[in-house]
Order: sequence, then C-alpha cells, then structure tokens
Amino acid sequence: MHSIDHSRTSIGGISRGRVARLRETEAVVFRKARPRSAAKIGNGLPGFFGGVPMHWMNDWPTPFPILVDSAKGATITDIDGNRLDDFCLGDTGSMFGHSPPPVVRAIRRQAGRGLTYMLPSEDALAIGPLLQQHFGLPFWQIATTATDANRFALRVARAVTGREKILVFNGCYHGSVDETMVRLVDGRPVNRPGLAGEFRDLTQKTGVVEFNDLPALEAALRGKDIACVITEPVLTNSCMVLPDPGFHDVLRKLTRAAGTLLLIDETHTISTGAGGYTRTYGLEPDLFVLGKPIAGGVPASVWGMSDDVATRYAAYNLTKEPGYSGMGTTLSGNPLQFATMRATLEEVMTDENYLHMGRLALRLHAGLTGVIDRYRLPWHVARVGARVEFICAPGPLRNGGDAEAAHAPELEAAIHVALVNQGVLIAPFHNMMLISPATTAAQVNRLITAFGAVAARLVA
Repeated sequence: MHSIDHSRTSIGGISRGRVARLRETEAVVFRKARPRSAAKIGNGLPGFFGGVPMHWMNDWPTPFPILVDSAKGATITDIDGNRLDDFCLGDTGSMFGHSPPPVVRAIRRQAGRGLTYMLPSEDALAIGPLLQQHFGLPFWQIATTATDANRFALRVARAVTGREKILVFNGCYHGSVDETMVRLVDGRPVNRPGLAGEFRDLTQKTGVVEFNDLPALEAALRGKDIACVITEPVLTNSCMVLPDPGFHDVLRKLTRAAGTLLLIDETHTISTGAGGYTRTYGLEPDLFVLGKPIAGGVPASVWGMSDDVATRYAAYNLTKEPGYSGMGTTLSGNPLQFATMRATLEEVMTDENYLHMGRLALRLHAGLTGVIDRYRLPWHVARVGARVEFICAPGPLRNGGDAEAAHAPELEAAIHVALVNQGVLIAPFHNMMLISPATTAAQVNRLITAFGAVAARLVA
C-alpha cells in the first residue's frame, strides 16, 4: 500500500485515519475475491520489467492489477469471474464501448486482406471526407497515437511560422510529447518533475501559463515568437477544469493577432459530441488532434490542418532540404486503421449515440452531486459531455494549479478500490467516468448507489 503522510489530519474533508482504514479493509476484500488473479499476477507478470507490460499498470490503486478475461460493451470480466461496470473504458480508448459491433466487423473483414502495406485501401477514400464532415478542417493525416499526432502537428507549426517556441497551459495533457512536459511551480516554469532521462531545460522553448488566465496569455504572446498554442478545450487529466465563458473566443483572437497557430487536442474532450468540443462550441483551430477512440480501440489517431496551414506547409516543403521530415512511423496509415476508423466514424460516432451518452452523463452528474450534498462533503462534480468527474475539493476549479491542489491521491485510491469491490471500475490517476453507447441506466444507477455507500462509510 502507498504510505500516507500524517502531517495533516484530513484530506478532502475526511480524516486520514479513516481513509487509511477504508483502503486497508477494501484491499483485503479485493484480494479475497481474486485468488486466481493473485496467484498469476500478485507477484508480477514474468518477463516484464516491474511485472507489467506498461509501467503505469502498477499505478492502479488496487493491490495488484485486475487481470482481464474479457470485455464487452461497458462490462469487464476478470479471470476470477468478477464482472465490473466499466466507466474507465480504457481512459477514453474504449469510449464507445469494448468491441463495438461495427468495429468488430471491420476487423474481421480486413484481417484476411492484409494488416499493413504502406499503401492506402479503399476505406481511405471514405475517411478523408468523413474527417472533414465531423471536424471541419479540410486536410488530414493519420498517425498511431495522439502523442505522435501532436508531435507531428507541432513540427508543422514550427515549419510554417519559422518560430521555435510553443505555449501550453499548466496542467495540460498531450500524451508524452516532450516539449509539453512543463509546469508552473510557485509561478515559475520548470520541467515537470519525474521525467525520466530528460536532459534538456524544456522551458527554454516552451512557455507555460495558467488556463483561463487571459492577461498571462496575452503577455506570453506579445513577443510574437510563439509558433503554436496547444491546448485541450477543457483540462482533463488531473481534476477537470472548464473554460471560463468567452475564454476560447479570446484565445483565438489573441493567437491570430500574434501570428500564432492554435492546436486543439480533443483526445479526451471528444466526449462532448460527434464533432468534439470544437464543433459543439464553434472553435476555429489551425490544427486539430484526436487519438484514442477514433478507431474504436485499435491504435490510431488523426491530425488535421486548415487551408492556410496546408498552403503554407506545401510552400515550406518546396524549399526545405530533401530527407526524412521527422514525421512518420511505418505502421501509421495502415489498412486496419482505415477499416476500423471508417466503421467508427460512420456507425459509432453518431448523434444518436452521443444523445444517449449525454443523457446518462447528466443522470450520473446529478446523482453524484446528490450524494455529495447529502453527506455535506466539500467536493464537486464536473462534466464535459459524456465525461464526468467527481473532485474531492470545492469547485469549480479555474486552472491547473487549482487542479493539482485539489488532487487527493490517497482518498481517491481508497474510493476507487471500494468501488471495484462493489462492481464498478473508474479511471485510475483521477476520478474520471465515461458513458458509452453501451452503458445502461442500470449501470449508472449502480455507480451512484456504490458511490453513496462509500461516502457513507467515509463520514460515519
């Protein structure tokens, strides 16, 4: 178990002792329900560093990672037969449910036709127009992860502007793009702590200001040396921070005045609607990135550019030295991606599905808020479309600094394990919950009931 700092008596309005007891009790329940899993993964998976295929699998708050047997729709079943209502959904990777039937059919159809050959398939003919229709920008490229897509889009921004610097918002999430790994500490930009093997001072070429801080944004852009502002429409990866009214309008106005491109990363905020936050709220990015769920769970991402950026990039390519652009990866743009992306865009990312997701997300938001009010907890709930998050601090939050201060890892970990023991899985690292097209009202009601039961134990 994680050690607990007893220098403070409470966290999130709950005594640390009570949090620790809940964590200890629920760990015992978790282990008892999973004897096969404990035998197979309790001491780590053989052959993997740290006992897991990806290091962050050890960051789940459960005593050991859940060893999955199968997942379908909005349900995960582990090898001990425990069924979980899944509101994590691969932290957005399976936002449309596990193995959506149209995606399964596309995989089966393509599997016998070849998986990668560095050439387009007929499905690619449909995808370009579909991306234009969904997200508005006229020109697109395919990558494998949102990290790759963001990295490539930032290269284009630097190429067409002739500027080296980018600007991010404190607390942002853009995958593992190196130059976005900066933060503010006591108002001073620094490399994000914990970066392994980072030998550069990233703040030399990356500026960082707080989200919703328009005076700071204006000051950062005043020198007209920023190639690109890269941002999520809503901060999502710690504690959710919504934009102030008018923030995005002013952001767009200021970037245009400074000759700075605007990159909107919708990897998480695609929960908003079929065209993302961008289409729902009429944003006008120069560059656009979407990863994770775009191919229904098959690794894929897209990045798009405006007419102006495409024209400038084409002109740049006529003048640059020949050779590798630094943008690629051999498996990007493979026919399996094309097939599953087409199925997702045509048959899964529909307005009808988003209507269902949004309706249940509103129900979840109201239900969790009702529990918080009932037990007079100093917490709040935030939502962007089908993405809901309870935050163990008063709200709303306004920036990344607020989000970091609101994060309560020990308390959140105890709640997460207690929810798992009641048959509910939410996202690790924060308290995010997603509604998929496959999620049912009964599952949402069970989550609200489980959350209420955990809250009652914490305040008893």
